[in-house]
Amino acid sequence: MKYLGLLWANLRRRRMRLVFTLLSVLVAFLLFTYLAAVKTAFTAGLDVAGADRLVTIHKVSLIQLLPVSYANRIASVEGVEKVAHNTWFGGYYQDPKNQLAMFPVQETYFEIYPEYTVSAEHMENWRRERTGIIVGESTMRRFGWKVGDRVPISTGIWQNKDGSNTWEFTISGVYTAGKEGTDTTAVLPHYEYFEEARAFGEGMVGWFVIQIANADRAAEISDEIDALFANSPYETKTSPEKAFMQGFMNQIGDIGAIFTAIVSVVFFTLLLVAGNTMAQSVRERTPEIAVLKALGFTNARIVRLLLAESLLLAALGGGTGLGLAWWLVTAGGDPTGGFLPAFFVETSTLVLGVAMIFVLGLASGALPAWQAARLNTVTAFRKVV
Repeated sequence: MKYLGLLWANLRRRRMRLVFTLLSVLVAFLLFTYLAAVKTAFTAGLDVAGADRLVTIHKVSLIQLLPVSYANRIASVEGVEKVAHNTWFGGYYQDPKNQLAMFPVQETYFEIYPEYTVSAEHMENWRRERTGIIVGESTMRRFGWKVGDRVPISTGIWQNKDGSNTWEFTISGVYTAGKEGTDTTAVLPHYEYFEEARAFGEGMVGWFVIQIANADRAAEISDEIDALFANSPYETKTSPEKAFMQGFMNQIGDIGAIFTAIVSVVFFTLLLVAGNTMAQSVRERTPEIAVLKALGFTNARIVRLLLAESLLLAALGGGTGLGLAWWLVTAGGDPTGGFLPAFFVETSTLVLGVAMIFVLGLASGALPAWQAARLNTVTAFRKVV
């Protein structure tokens, strides 16, 4: 700490160079943290996917419906504990741009997904209210809704029996995330109301969610379920929930690989920028380094001073970038208005960021410090004279 003043004075020697280098480091770590939050948003569902949950869809496509009566037959399979079903509603609020992840469900759905935390009062409200909906806290904040509000939700898919495409719902309660990464954007109406009021498709649902007793038997139970409906008009395909969700991710692309590629390019470029800054700084201070050696500073101490300087530069820029990105993500929330429900900065991202700052500081200062250690004092003084 006693050399901190000297380190700061050396950094401020070329103030414009310092400012631009700090901004480069700041922007790079801001980009890294923000992209990490986007990656988390796309892959968070995989992290919370239950190992003891299976998903059964139509063998041809997810958009093909299945008979709701399949639920009883699936429940009869040994090892199956609970069965629920979902159907994509395709709803939006006021404007088609305000899309909602809306699925008519039964109460069993909340038993299979305990990470959807609903208070006893709100659940009771939902049971009593035929047109009631349970809404994720993110969507509640997005539209400024509150419990008890009557909201019209339109859909481009499901027409009412009265010929309208707008459905009236009452907000019975809110669910919160019982586990980090849980989607809190969904809107969950009663399946019974949906079944009674829709103009077509009665008795059909989108897919089944199944809770099993032993996750180790997931593949075996999946095969047994599909065997029940083999050669029927509605054949099925059953897979663990994580594999099902991974299929969606694969349609978008390998988010992890894209993130790694971008961060690698940015970090390499940043290393060149910071390394060039340190190299220029050391070259400009060749006489001063020679004076320090003449005063008794050992090569090891010179190396430590220069590495400390590069670490300070990386810490100032990188730390500010990490902190600013964390604040923007936390305060601003999902920038897409609901399409990235689990938008947050993971602790592991911050830890990785700190490690990258340390590596950047050491790597950018290593070569200049080694050159300074090899500097011949007499030769350096001759250049000055």
